[in-house]
Amino acid sequence: MSQPILDARNVVKRYGRFQALSGVDLRVMRNTIHSVIGPNGAGKTTLFHTLTGTVPLTAGSISFNGKEVGGMADHERVQLGMARSFQVTSLFPTLTVRENLRVAAQGIQPRKALHFWSKSLLHDAHAELIESILARLELTHCIDRVSSQLSHGQQRRLEVGMALAAKPQIIFLDEPTSGMGIDDIDAMKAIIQGLRADLTVVLIEHNMGIVMDISDTITVMQLGRVLVEGTPEQVKSDDRVRQAYLGNMITGGG
Repeated sequence: MSQPILDARNVVKRYGRFQALSGVDLRVMRNTIHSVIGPNGAGKTTLFHTLTGTVPLTAGSISFNGKEVGGMADHERVQLGMARSFQVTSLFPTLTVRENLRVAAQGIQPRKALHFWSKSLLHDAHAELIESILARLELTHCIDRVSSQLSHGQQRRLEVGMALAAKPQIIFLDEPTSGMGIDDIDAMKAIIQGLRADLTVVLIEHNMGIVMDISDTITVMQLGRVLVEGTPEQVKSDDRVRQAYLGNMITGGG
């Protein structure tokens, strides 16, 4: 049996007296799309924060490629091959698309990362990587545009590109289609599906049509715990999901 690329066990996160995560287990298999869904307040984004090192664990363990990373800082996890995007777009608004990607690529090299505003910014040492990311995200025609001038959909794609610039083995995408129109949603859906060919995707997504179409495994959370986990068909047919998560949104039923 193949081993998971990410194995989180009994993950607990407390903020004072409030327990946001209560013993969450998550096993993510390599080269799959694993979606995490649930009502508002279920703990999805908090789980992402703990898995990627944005916030520290209260208890539990997180193993990546067999290595314990639960005590590591976020930048250390990035260097091991873990990258993420955020629900709110976070770009360098005054830099071009090319420069945003170059900064992200330099960020995985600690000594260079400290000097990304220096002359090295003018010298593209990552041209091949940047060009491949732009082609993958269909942003080649925007390479010299300032990121603040991009459409919302293009900005969301660029943020995924910045995560890809770290050359990850696993990428965490938090609501990548948030605020998008139909055409941009379809484009992002195709991009996420394409990522599975050479890396692993962990996805938080409110659009149930996308989740059901592209996921290999779905974890349903409720009140900081795992409620159900399975294939899209298993999740659709589970009565607990219908009761806890507006079943008509997932199953198409009433």
